[in-house]
Amino acid sequence: MRKSAQARKAEILDAALRLADEVGPDRLSTEAIARAVGLSQPGVFRHFPTKQAIWQAVAATLAERMQANWRRATQEATSPLERLRALFESQLRLIAATPAVPAILFSRELHAENDLLRGQFLSLMHRFHAAVAGEIEAAQAVGTIEPGIVAADAAFLLIGLVQGLAVRWSLAGRTFDLVDEGARLFDLQLSLLTRYPAAASPA
Repeated sequence: MRKSAQARKAEILDAALRLADEVGPDRLSTEAIARAVGLSQPGVFRHFPTKQAIWQAVAATLAERMQANWRRATQEATSPLERLRALFESQLRLIAATPAVPAILFSRELHAENDLLRGQFLSLMHRFHAAVAGEIEAAQAVGTIEPGIVAADAAFLLIGLVQGLAVRWSLAGRTFDLVDEGARLFDLQLSLLTRYPAAASPA
């Protein structure tokens, strides 16, 4: 049976993500994507007119997955700290399921060639930061996180923990459980936010 255009597009995007993990996003070619899905290179371009269009569609797909994960995380948890943990773990689960994500996010060559792609990922990061900062503020309102801490700064610390852990996981050959290690470090970071007041600002 002939596949629909929508199914072919999804197949191409899945192949791009898989191959970006295998060879790196900067070395990924449309020829390799075409071979992976059993199409000619012109067949790929019938669905995506340029390689940049493929990457923009990849970014949109990742954004949809992330935001769906965030919604589930916040809907299922009942307290700000539980929602904060769920948001954190949802990012780690996405990375574990789609290991190409960190390489795509940190690809200098890819972003240098595609301003729209960089803007898509920057917007996504801003939305995640806002969600994390919002839960930190909610936790401060009920007294479970120190009120003197700047929520936006604490959110950057937690996001940085996700990014650093993803890099270590990749360099270690994925030899440890990303989510379990993340939960351990999240608890450590959270203990610093809940037990100690923020340092006084310099005069």
